Amino acid sequence: MGLLEPGAGAVPSSAVRTLARMTTGLLALASALHLAWGLGASFPFRSRKELADAVVGAAAVPPPAACFGVAGALAACAALVADVAPVSPGLRRSGLGVMAAVFGLRGGLGLLGETDLVSPGSNSEQFRRLDRRLYAPLCLALSAGSLASLVGARRQA
Repeated sequence: MGLLEPGAGAVPSSAVRTLARMTTGLLALASALHLAWGLGASFPFRSRKELADAVVGAAAVPPPAACFGVAGALAACAALVADVAPVSPGLRRSGLGVMAAVFGLRGGLGLLGETDLVSPGSNSEQFRRLDRRLYAPLCLALSAGSLASLVGARRQA
């Protein structure tokens, strides 16, 4: 019997639900930020150039379509975690597993300073600093939240 399985020594259902709610909120916030960036905002930076350097690690922000695509993907992830996506339980569990793996990989690469392996050109000094201190740990937290949601989904099955 594993730590995340029901039974003695398992993570309590209330903790799983709390982590899933926090993950849903973070994903929704990240989605809203990407939507705003696609619409031309530079928040929380003073300019689009500063935004590009800090968030992308490049000289320019990706085109609006790319920002909207990421916003949509993050919103879909939030819907899966919150269990409001109109998908079968099996597809939801598969999606949560993929999310946990992708966010975990992205977080691990960020901590190692190797994000440019999955996002070529993401190599400005400011981006690398923020990646190690903020983005990578956030991705690892999202991975853990996705995994917690997957555990909750398996408990329901």
